[in-house]
Amino acid sequence: MRLVVAAVGGLKRGPERELEGRYFERIIKAGRAVGIRGATISELGESPARRAADRISEEAAKLTKEIPDGAAVVALDERGESLSSEALAQRIGRWRDDGRPALVFLIGGPDGLAPELVAKADLRLAFGRMTWPHQLARIMILEQLYRAIAILSRHPYHRP
Repeated sequence: MRLVVAAVGGLKRGPERELEGRYFERIIKAGRAVGIRGATISELGESPARRAADRISEEAAKLTKEIPDGAAVVALDERGESLSSEALAQRIGRWRDDGRPALVFLIGGPDGLAPELVAKADLRLAFGRMTWPHQLARIMILEQLYRAIAILSRHPYHRP
């Protein structure tokens, strides 16, 4: 299974970009042991449209292109479900074992994700009830992906 993090907006050079790179490298190296064949981070530009509805629609079209056929889709959504790290790892393991070719995490722009994109997701995931900056959400999901890999491989990184 391949992992894809598709995010509207980019990270600037600096500590956030460095942290992203650190977790991405860990995912690539450790993922092989649990059937993760690779990972991609897709940075998609924010829509320049004036109306929020138009921006959301344009960004949804870009995000949709990042979803391979048969992929499991997780929409990061503040109204989504809050899972423990162990529960997320179990879901990832189940999708892998079910033969899903890819697992795609969608991070919308400042206006959020299009409702139709959220409705199609296999999971709506929230990092609690707080709203997080998109840059931090991106790093947080990468850390949780690495943690899920550690849980699935019984690596001591995760200590419950």
